[in-house]
Amino acid sequence: MQFRLSVLTLFILCALPLSGWALETKDIKFPIKNADPVTFSHDVHLKAYNNNCKICHNAIFNLKDKHHYTMAEMEKTKSCGACHTGVKAFSVADAKSCNRCHKGKPRNIAYKVKGAGEIVFNHANHLGKLNNDCKACHSKIITGKDGRVTMAQMEKGKTCGACHNGKRAFTVAGNCGNCHKGMKPHDIAFKMKGINQAVFSHDVHTSAYSCKECHTKVFAFKAGAKHYTMAEMEKGKSCGTCHNGKDAFSVAGDCNKCHKGFKPGAMIFKTDSGDAKFSHDFHLEAYKCADCHTKLFPYKHGVKHFTMGDMEHGKSCGACHNGKDAFSAAGDCEKCHKM
Repeated sequence: MQFRLSVLTLFILCALPLSGWALETKDIKFPIKNADPVTFSHDVHLKAYNNNCKICHNAIFNLKDKHHYTMAEMEKTKSCGACHTGVKAFSVADAKSCNRCHKGKPRNIAYKVKGAGEIVFNHANHLGKLNNDCKACHSKIITGKDGRVTMAQMEKGKTCGACHNGKRAFTVAGNCGNCHKGMKPHDIAFKMKGINQAVFSHDVHTSAYSCKECHTKVFAFKAGAKHYTMAEMEKGKSCGTCHNGKDAFSVAGDCNKCHKGFKPGAMIFKTDSGDAKFSHDFHLEAYKCADCHTKLFPYKHGVKHFTMGDMEHGKSCGACHNGKDAFSAAGDCEKCHKM
């Protein structure tokens, strides 16, 4: 009986390392987004290194470290790249060796872009033109560490813009429909304090111009871009690039062309001599918005307030109220000041 227990104990002790060994040396699958997983075979590697686990553990692979390395890092001898340098084993930097680890065909990648539809990157189409050279993009252009880049950054050679520059392939600065299939840009409403919102119609403008006429030379492809004042537009910024009175109606002209239904209200200027009221309705019967804005009055709050002495010298209201074009600012105070 004691002999049987001894034999059973010995059998259990022998069996434990074997089961543990089998667990440790199973194949490991590394999931890859938009591609089949990469399978690491313990059997193949242990056979090549006489079952010496310490060659890799923990010298190269620390079992406590969950970091996933990029191909660019592997080319700098990290992870698999410690051995796969082209000396001990085939190089991870060898374009012809990609399919030795990456089995199957790379899938198409879909990028969802807010306000611009979905973009689908076709691997098969690009690989066909690059003689299946994955390294043409990985990891020279796409390193695995790059985040999302803007269209303006692409125009400067980032990611897709490295090839889509108008020389090697169609430029990213225009030709929006080549990538953004079925894109129909919507109207953009600009809400402003004290005036009706201005609505920019893509339909109207794209009927006469291509996307690249404005993007990204004039308008960046991103939300929250700088908002320009009317004075800045009159100097050629933003809409004023084209709306200059030559290429299209001037931004210094009829406000109602952009600010539909706009009816400017009366303005009250508080002074020590009583409130002065400016009536837009009364003045618009004889003048246009452009006669005063922005030559005399800028389109913004908190501008300089001129004194009566300044007005008598032709500043502010005194530009017209000079006794010739209209009653003089130095005349009857009660015409403006409710005293």
